[in-house]
Amino acid sequence: MTERKTTKKYYFSVEGETEQWYLQWLQKIINETEASVYNVSFDCRIQKNPLKRAKSMVVTGKTEVWHLSDYESDEPIHIKQFKETIDNMKKVKSLGKQITYQFGYSNFTFDLWMVLHKTDSNAHLSHRRFYLEPLNRAYVEHFENMDEYKRERNFKRCLGKLRLADVLDAIARAKAIMTRNQTDGYTLQEYKGYKYYRENPSLAIWEPIEKILNDCSLL
Repeated sequence: MTERKTTKKYYFSVEGETEQWYLQWLQKIINETEASVYNVSFDCRIQKNPLKRAKSMVVTGKTEVWHLSDYESDEPIHIKQFKETIDNMKKVKSLGKQITYQFGYSNFTFDLWMVLHKTDSNAHLSHRRFYLEPLNRAYVEHFENMDEYKRERNFKRCLGKLRLADVLDAIARAKAIMTRNQTDGYTLQEYKGYKYYRENPSLAIWEPIEKILNDCSLL
């Protein structure tokens, strides 16, 4: 008789459906992998405001939550939105709950993380829409625009082309990007204890994914 695995729970707040669909896919892939020492359960909510997410949570002990957010551009409005997200993560401590918020940002967007599952993406881009071409190449698709790519059926078709090995490759490529940013002398920004690069490509979304896979002995 196969021994039943313990389930480890992880908490997320995300800003869009594609991030939620991705995490649902990852949960399924991990739970279908015999080598994983745990099953996983992702409590993932679409909520742009981390403070609202934390207020809605009922926790009985120390709980870590990851917020997945985009650094969409250097335009003042996007910088303001990015810092407001950090402000709200910082405010969570004032709730008196044992919740710690971590930051899994993507610069420019979550689409960078998706590209990295299939190929390197080292070029500096001038706009978020320019992820369309590398996404089409990576997933052998012909989407005419980003909206088409992000339709549920289309996005999930892309997910269907991924395996756990692709996730491991994405982590390695993401870490290489961050190492190169440091080597190239980019300034690691810090705001209220959270660190990020203003230059793209850069990202920290790989950090919770790496942690989860380490916990499951899949790395």
